[in-house]
Amino acid sequence: MSSFGFSILSSTTNKKFNTFSPSPLFSKTSSHLLNISCNAASDDTNKTYESSKLNLSKKSRNKQNVDRRSLLLGLGGLYGAANLTTIQSAEAVPIQAPDNIAHCVNASDGIRDLNDAVRGVSCCPPLTSPQSYPVDYVLPKNQPMRTRLTAHQASSDPVYVKKYRDAMAAMRALPDDDPRSWKNQGKVHCAYCNGALTQEKSGFDSFYLQIHNNWLFYPYHRWYLYFYERILGSLINDPTFALPYWNWDNPEGMSIPEMFETSLPDPANPAGRPSPRNNSLFDAYRDVLHLQPAILDIGRIGGTDQQAIIENNLFSMYNQMITGTTPNGFFGGQMAAGVDNMNEAGSIEAGAHIAVHSWVGNPRMANNEDMGNLYSSGYDPLFYSHHSNVDRLWSIWKNLDPVNNTDPVDPDWTDASYVFYDENKNLVRVYNKDCLSTTNMGYQYADSPMPWTTYSPTAHASESRIATNSIGTVDKVEDMTFPVKLDKTVKVLVKRPAINRTKTEKKKLKEMLILSGIEFNGTKTFKFDVLVNDVDDGTNITAANCEFAGTFESLQHGPGGAMKMKSGAVFGITELLEDLKAEDEEYVLVTLVPKGGTEDVTISEIKINLVPTKH
Repeated sequence: MSSFGFSILSSTTNKKFNTFSPSPLFSKTSSHLLNISCNAASDDTNKTYESSKLNLSKKSRNKQNVDRRSLLLGLGGLYGAANLTTIQSAEAVPIQAPDNIAHCVNASDGIRDLNDAVRGVSCCPPLTSPQSYPVDYVLPKNQPMRTRLTAHQASSDPVYVKKYRDAMAAMRALPDDDPRSWKNQGKVHCAYCNGALTQEKSGFDSFYLQIHNNWLFYPYHRWYLYFYERILGSLINDPTFALPYWNWDNPEGMSIPEMFETSLPDPANPAGRPSPRNNSLFDAYRDVLHLQPAILDIGRIGGTDQQAIIENNLFSMYNQMITGTTPNGFFGGQMAAGVDNMNEAGSIEAGAHIAVHSWVGNPRMANNEDMGNLYSSGYDPLFYSHHSNVDRLWSIWKNLDPVNNTDPVDPDWTDASYVFYDENKNLVRVYNKDCLSTTNMGYQYADSPMPWTTYSPTAHASESRIATNSIGTVDKVEDMTFPVKLDKTVKVLVKRPAINRTKTEKKKLKEMLILSGIEFNGTKTFKFDVLVNDVDDGTNITAANCEFAGTFESLQHGPGGAMKMKSGAVFGITELLEDLKAEDEEYVLVTLVPKGGTEDVTISEIKINLVPTKH
């Protein structure tokens, strides 16, 4: 198997990553990869399942707070794993949404042109009373189980579709001062993603609260969908109502589900021409070129060969869900209070999740509304089916390997909390530790076949010693001038810290390709692929090939005014080099292939480290 690892490390500073310490943040980690039978998915198509049980760009004005970014980075390797654990325990402050939701400002992050922000930049929720403060939410007991069907399956059920449309119509009809309204539910995502809320409750009132590109991504969105779903059900007096999930990881679901685009007659003029605008699940700001029968292109390989696109999607899902996805790589990096933009996105978040957002959003809009920008994506009903699938994949990932695929146990994660309005307009506070079981939360997913479990990649070329043969024609990283600009394909030879390692050594240390100081315009969407030991210019390499290490992609998500942002990416290459028979080579040939929007992207450092793995 080849190894796919991807994460984003955003930072407003220019720190160097000299060493990586083993992570104390997860209960278990392992470099063992899961071998799955070709029949693993097809035998369970009619079953339901639940989450497995678990073991459990500013400086702060508060001078008494320690710079937690330095602590989390280990101060350039000064602190080993044991010391880093001790420091986190002593200084840890989990992210907490503010008690006083009136302490909210207009959003600006990720909006290229504030004047053309069609959804508006006021993302603050309404106050139901002058002294609205949240109470800790308690999951209801003895609630009916809600089953989320695939959106394509549900589209053929007229009873369900009518129920969903009635619920959405009722939500859209609610007044603007009702926190359950469609408009206010759309604002929820903007508030938590685009700089409208701060970390004041955690003692860092000048740090934004951000739930993307870090380990808060899955639990925050699970709670968001939970209350959204319950609000819809309450509006039609149906406690069993469940959102449909868009199973874009299955070939049958790789197009926009029909129910979201169906044209309907105007109730006020039934004899008139049907229009999708009469459909409460419709959103006017979708890319018209990507409506049915267009096939979702996760890897953006382009072309008109739908079968090739589908197969590449399945290879991409295999990479992001199975190959090299340790808990750290799946969830993303730690995000705790007082850490400003030191982000790591997990494999699905940075891969298929962003690809779907970009694919659905309208490129003709100034800010790629709705799905193409985080500030506006919550206004599209399709968003909730998209994220229901992301949520489902969290459960699937844990069930693929229950021993090693576990949730974080660090208090910075378990005690992180958010504030929502429930279906009764009560302001409530919820915690990550309370959303680990979908059964406890009262819902489950109807199964959908997962053919991607068998789509392991193969080598593109049979040549050996590719990196060694490139010496003299390709610059070594030590001879390259940095930062390097990605306005064209970049090739560089990167020295490995060790060769011919034993299986025991590989279990203890994973070989990681690290790109640091990726600087870009945060208001632009861009993408580039990362290849290892490719024999040509990378144009023919996709997720189907072992040479494909992964992708760096960013959705519009930076401050207005084209402010520069800094990030980084980490790719696991241990198994990849095994598949390419390159374990005895001193160098790795790294190729960075621009896929759009990278004209002003620069990278300040490229290297390979051996990263300790806890067993």
